Amino acid sequence: MNKWLRALLYLLGAAFLTRLIPFSSWFRMLDTMIHEFGHAIATLLVSGRVLRIELYPDHSGVTYSVITSGWSQLIVSLAGYITASLFAVALFYSYSRQKQGQGLMIITALALVSGLLFVRNGYGLIWLLIFIALNLLFLVIGGRIRSFYYLLLAFLCLEESVMAPLTLLLLAVSRPGSAGDAANLAALTGVPAMVWALLFFVVAVLCARAALNLYWNRKAANKAPQTSFSPYK
Repeated sequence: MNKWLRALLYLLGAAFLTRLIPFSSWFRMLDTMIHEFGHAIATLLVSGRVLRIELYPDHSGVTYSVITSGWSQLIVSLAGYITASLFAVALFYSYSRQKQGQGLMIITALALVSGLLFVRNGYGLIWLLIFIALNLLFLVIGGRIRSFYYLLLAFLCLEESVMAPLTLLLLAVSRPGSAGDAANLAALTGVPAMVWALLFFVVAVLCARAALNLYWNRKAANKAPQTSFSPYK
């Protein structure tokens, strides 16, 4: 089967199956957290100042920051969707290396840093507190339950990292001025919001395929027969 078609079918299947899992919608906020965290870190890298991040129950979020240079604004506006896509690849890379525990610790650390330094609205802070507590619980439990939980988070991030820019692209076509980061980039550069949204979507699809390749390679390695060699003298 063509790898692009296989990746599409996997994404569609995962999107359907994960929605059958209770409370999976609540965990999708992780992608939003990473998206806004990307904006915040990019702001700091260009010597800007992060005022606050707000996370909302509808999986949306916003980062308020102070940036002086126009090019700095360009970098910060690019950072959100691209960070989320790369983060999905990183999650599956940890899975492929059988480092789910370390991966979950990194997720927890990012949530903790977000709560301590950036997130300031009530819902966002409560979500982070519960999320961190759940992560610590699964870290303590360990074993297959922790691996399942980690893989659930990885697939949710993967789906959202693709669906969010796809939604943005549709919005950029119908209402360009309301297309979030794409609209900001259009205002900065004069390039239509649809072009920027398409760029985010292409990056997301490429990252999704890379992430799924890591997942498939790990699955193939688990199914491969194990051969042992005994030294003879």
